[in-house]
Amino acid sequence: MIRSYKFRLYPTSKQEDLLRTMLDDHRFLYNAALQERREAWKRARIGIKYYGQTAQLTDIRANDPDYARWSFTSEMATLRRLDRAFQAFFRRVGAGQTPGYPRWKRAGRFSTVVHRNGDGTKWNSVPHLTQARVYFQGIGHVRVKQHRAVIGRVKTVSVKREGKHWSVVLAVQQDLPAPLPKTGAVVGLDLATGSNGLAYTSLGGRIGNPAYGKASLEKLAAAQQAVGRTKRGSNRNRKAQGRVAAVHRKVRNQRHDYLHKVAHQLVADYDVIVAEELLVAGMTRRAAPRPRLAGAGGYEPNGGSAKTGLNRSILDAGWGILLGMISAKAESAGRELILVSPAYTSQACSECGHREAANRNGKDFLCLLCGHRDDADVNAAVNILRAGLVLRDGRVPCLEKT
Repeated sequence: MIRSYKFRLYPTSKQEDLLRTMLDDHRFLYNAALQERREAWKRARIGIKYYGQTAQLTDIRANDPDYARWSFTSEMATLRRLDRAFQAFFRRVGAGQTPGYPRWKRAGRFSTVVHRNGDGTKWNSVPHLTQARVYFQGIGHVRVKQHRAVIGRVKTVSVKREGKHWSVVLAVQQDLPAPLPKTGAVVGLDLATGSNGLAYTSLGGRIGNPAYGKASLEKLAAAQQAVGRTKRGSNRNRKAQGRVAAVHRKVRNQRHDYLHKVAHQLVADYDVIVAEELLVAGMTRRAAPRPRLAGAGGYEPNGGSAKTGLNRSILDAGWGILLGMISAKAESAGRELILVSPAYTSQACSECGHREAANRNGKDFLCLLCGHRDDADVNAAVNILRAGLVLRDGRVPCLEKT
């Protein structure tokens, strides 16, 4: 299995200048390769592939010392990054979607360079009892704050810029660890948003939602207003944008830290976890405009304001991030994550199976057939668990209306 480790880098001022230069050179290479592909197709309808562009690297490095000073494999990885962008573009076109064509990377939009460990880059290049260092060709040995041990074989070493901070991300090949002891417990999760919490369990538990994004709205608004009072491209503008990025970064780190802890606890407590299979990207898509009748002009109300608030709450809760973390931790712990369709789970009675929209009234659930009363989210979590266990047994779950 592949596991990622992320550590803070502490370069000297000279090394930081070289790191910025490295990012710029790789960004120029990316944009030049994109330009070559565009022009070849525009002028001669010739499609240029990854291997054709990689073959040119030897001549480029021989004629331009700016590119020769960096690792050859890091430049190959940059060309591979562009190739993956084109593959994703054509895959979505083939699926009938309308994706945007791969775009140029401006300064600030290219923040990562990937290196192959052992080829111009070496992790823990100067073994030391109290600190680690990573070596990058053309930069030297950079100090790392390593807060946990790295277990396994390091395959790639990526340097990443996040505002004023620099990080190193290691992709490590590991053997699957020994599974956790069995608990015999299973649980269903019904995801929620906002003050309603992050999720409810089939056992009646509630997982809180700190809503870090909502808590930082005032600070974020002040930082964004400060950007608006500066001249675009000025030093004050760049500093103000850095403060906006710092607010977003802090919220992201807080959210990820909390969701890691929630996922860890769930995987430690339950052998089988069943959750809703949600298409978050579709759920958070903005409301479609509704033009008025021909000749009337303008648009009908489409609930866009309310939809915007719901979208913000869903993204702030981090449903997709949580499910991804549970999946990764469950794989390494020998647990099982089952995703089921959420259709009608909030309308069906968990006691008798009667399905009717009128059964649910906000947070309250009252079955109109058998009289079962429960918290609506807990009732849904029980239905989700039952559907997951049925699916696990090889049967097709069905919530029929009776």
